[in-house]
Amino acid sequence: MSNDPLDLIASWGSAAAAGHVGRDGRRRHAGAEQTIFAWASVTKIVTALAIWVAVEEGTVSWEDPAGPEGSTLRHLLAHASGLDPDRDAILARPGQRRIYSNRGIEVAAAHLADAAGMPFAAYAGEAVIGPLGMTSTVFDGSPASGARGTITDLLALAAELQQPTLIADQTWAEVTATAFPGLRGVLPGFGLQEHNDWGLGVEIRGHKEPHWTGASNSPATFGHFGRSGSMLWVDPVAGVALAALADRPFGAWATEAWPVLSDAVLTAR
Repeated sequence: MSNDPLDLIASWGSAAAAGHVGRDGRRRHAGAEQTIFAWASVTKIVTALAIWVAVEEGTVSWEDPAGPEGSTLRHLLAHASGLDPDRDAILARPGQRRIYSNRGIEVAAAHLADAAGMPFAAYAGEAVIGPLGMTSTVFDGSPASGARGTITDLLALAAELQQPTLIADQTWAEVTATAFPGLRGVLPGFGLQEHNDWGLGVEIRGHKEPHWTGASNSPATFGHFGRSGSMLWVDPVAGVALAALADRPFGAWATEAWPVLSDAVLTAR
């Protein structure tokens, strides 16, 4: 039997690829390495990183009014604007509930596009995809779910999140800390969480149960998963990042397989 935790993807029942990045920056990957997979909501990490860059450049600011009345760019990235998941309907006042909102991410991206005077996909290409050498990545459709690419490109994104080169350490610390702490809300696929912690565009592991990362992941772990069978997390305490892609929609298989893979990677590090 293999001792390589990445071999676990062979049991996933679909074409799949996975890889991890160590504290030293080394990357390992296995599976369908050249296959272009849909990233679904993992796209939000690309979108968030582009907005982080834009905030540092001064193109936009966290306190820019955006979305519903009283909402800011910060609220939108933290899923705290009160917007409905997929429509412009307002379900709560800003800062009152954690409502996971694809629409909120789209509004945030549109705000940046207006400020920059260019399409958001073009900005993301210049700010993130190009500089990180993500040559297989195609970014079209919704900024909340439209990217697709290989595991190699997703690992380039994971490595950047682990040891950032495009943003300052101070920005990294801010965006990967819980924004608007204490908000209650539903984590899609895992139910109501009393403390549904999110940073600015990435989910924070915190003490959520159940969860899609492993039992060994630290509360500081952050990342995202997508309905296409995609996921990416960074554990800054362990110094490890993990990414996986699959040609199988998110479901019960993922809630079982991803934590097992996560724990195996953390144990083997």
